[in-house]
Amino acid sequence: MRSLLFVPGDDERKIAKGLASAADALILDLEDAVAPQRKAAARELCAATLASGNARMKLFVRINALDTPAALLDLAAVVKARPFGIMLPKCRSGEDARLVSHYLTALEARDGLPASDIRILPIVTETGGSMFGLGSYDNPPIPRLYGMLWGGEDLAADLGAITNRDEDGRYAAPYLLARSLCLFAAAASSAIAVDAVYTNFRDPAGLKQEAIAGLRSGFSAKAAIHPDQISVINEAFTPTAADIEAAQQVIAAFDASPGAGVVSVGGKMLDRPHYRTAQRVLARAAGA
Repeated sequence: MRSLLFVPGDDERKIAKGLASAADALILDLEDAVAPQRKAAARELCAATLASGNARMKLFVRINALDTPAALLDLAAVVKARPFGIMLPKCRSGEDARLVSHYLTALEARDGLPASDIRILPIVTETGGSMFGLGSYDNPPIPRLYGMLWGGEDLAADLGAITNRDEDGRYAAPYLLARSLCLFAAAASSAIAVDAVYTNFRDPAGLKQEAIAGLRSGFSAKAAIHPDQISVINEAFTPTAADIEAAQQVIAAFDASPGAGVVSVGGKMLDRPHYRTAQRVLARAAGA
């Protein structure tokens, strides 16, 4: 999975446009994109979209935060339609994700669905307090945990910041820390790390630069807020023919010397971490 596109859960036109896009996943948003008086209608539309079976991509539903009454109403409305996953905003720690997992288990039983069929993808950095919970997702492990998304916009609002970027357009220090901690927490939990949205959807060059930087750091995917961003993200996270060939050479060298800890490839001495990196490149290529 390379790209995840947010669409308002109450906007049939934008949902249709999202379904027609090249995104690898669509996030039907019941939280920030939907006004309070539209929540009930959005739940019905999201459930109908899920049940239609028309999507070729993975479908997530972003529910409302757990500290609101809407969260359980959201889950009760959409679980029966079997979304691929639930996106949990304002997730404070692994305990929040575990609580949602318990809710899902009960609702899956209610609707006669396979146990643990629905995954969880929390947004793990949207409040200052959530920074202190990032070490709690892997102890004990959460079997439903599919990935982790970091978010800088809500975090900036929680901190009272004027902006989360510096004069050159790069993330300021507090947000680079949040981004890094999300990456570490995802690795510790064997979950995919998803990079935050790039809010200027009219700046494809800036998006491309940020997407490539995310890939180099270890992120597996990036979220988007507009369909026009998807092709840029997909290209950034899809290995090139040269990437694939280089990875195949590394794997072939290690396979030819199964007992070796270090091999020579193209005049460079490579060890086992390079073998793991090569495997990930080929896995990303297969997924794309």
